[in-house]
Amino acid sequence: MGAAPSLDRSFSIYLDLVRFLAALAVVAMHFSQLGIVRGPLADQLQLLGREAVVAFFVLSGFVIAYTAHQRRPSARDYAVARCARLYSVAVPVLLLGFATATALFGVSGTGHTTAYQLLKPYLYIPFHLLFMGELWTLSEVPPLLNPWWSLNYEAWYYLLFGVLFYLRGAARLALGALVLAVMGIKLWLLLPVWLSGVLLYHWQARRAMPRRLARIGWILSVALLAAYELGGAEDLLRNLGRATWLGQTFPLANADRFLADYAVGLIVCLHFACARHAGFEVMMRMARPIRLLSSYTFTLYLSHALVLAAWPALYPHDAGSLADWIAAGAAVTLATVVLGMLTEQRKERFCAPFERLFGGEAKGAKVAQGAQAGGGRLD
Repeated sequence: MGAAPSLDRSFSIYLDLVRFLAALAVVAMHFSQLGIVRGPLADQLQLLGREAVVAFFVLSGFVIAYTAHQRRPSARDYAVARCARLYSVAVPVLLLGFATATALFGVSGTGHTTAYQLLKPYLYIPFHLLFMGELWTLSEVPPLLNPWWSLNYEAWYYLLFGVLFYLRGAARLALGALVLAVMGIKLWLLLPVWLSGVLLYHWQARRAMPRRLARIGWILSVALLAAYELGGAEDLLRNLGRATWLGQTFPLANADRFLADYAVGLIVCLHFACARHAGFEVMMRMARPIRLLSSYTFTLYLSHALVLAAWPALYPHDAGSLADWIAAGAAVTLATVVLGMLTEQRKERFCAPFERLFGGEAKGAKVAQGAQAGGGRLD
C-alpha cells in the first residue's frame, strides 16, 4: 500500500489544534499548582499537564523532521529559523520575568526561590538564553517562568538534530558527540521522546493506513490515555524510574518521569499516526480559527505562568470564586494576545539579526514563511 502525501492540510490543521489544546492543558495545570483554583476541581486540572509537554516534544520532532526533509532548508536557514522561533518569544518573556520578579520581591528577592538570580541578572539572563538550565545536574528556571524547563530540552534537541542532519563525516561524529556530552543525563533520558516524533514522520511518510483502521486506532489511543490517567500509571512508572540506578545516582529533576514519558510518547505516536489517515477533513472547515489560535501557542505556553504568578499580588484573588477564575483567565488571554502580536506574530522580523549573525544571503524568513504556507510550520 502506497503512502499518502507526507503532510496534507487537514492533518496539519489537526496538529495545530493539538498544539493549542496541549498549551491549554499546561495552563490548566498551573491554575491548580499556583493556587488560582482551589477545591475538587483543582486536582482534575493537573491530569494532562505533563502529558501535554510530551505531546509537544513528539510534535516538535515530527515537524522539524518534516521541514528538514521536505523543505530542505540549508543549515544556515535552519539555524536562523530555529533561533528566530525561540528568541522572538523567549527574550521578551525572560526580561519580563526578571522585571516582574524584581518589582514584586525587590532586587534581593527576599522570600522568593530564585532570589539569587535577581541579584545577578547579568549572569543568569545569558545563562537562560543559552538554555543551560537542565544540563547535567543543573535544574534552573528563570523567575516566575517554570515552563521554561522544557525549552532547556528542546533547544538542545534542535541543535543536535541540526548537527546530525546537516553535517557529514568526522565533523558530524565529533560535534554530535560534543553536543551529547554537554547535554547530560536528563536530556539524554527525554531525547527518545523527541526522536519518536522524527521516527514517526519517516514511518508515516512511507506508509498509509486504511481509514477505518486509522479511526479505530485513533479511538484506541484516546482510550489508552484515559486508562493511563485513571489507572495511576504515571505514579507507578515515576516511582519505578526513581528506583532505577539512574534515579538513585543522578538528580533527575524534570526527567524523573522518563518511564512515564516513554509510555505517553508511544500513545501520542499512535494517536498522530492514526489521525494522519483518519480522514478528519472536517478540520478544513475550522482552519482559520485553529490557525489563529495555534499562532499564539508558544506565547501562551511560556507567558501564562508569569501572569498567574503575579496575579495574586495585583488582584485580591479568591481561589474559590468562579468569577475570579474567569478574571485570571482573561488576564492570561490579554497578556498572550498583546505579547503574541509583538513577538510570535512577527517572528519573521526576528530572522534579520540571526541572518547577519550567521552570514550569507538572507533566506531564513522566506523558509519560515514557505513552511507555514505549505502546512508544515517550523514550530
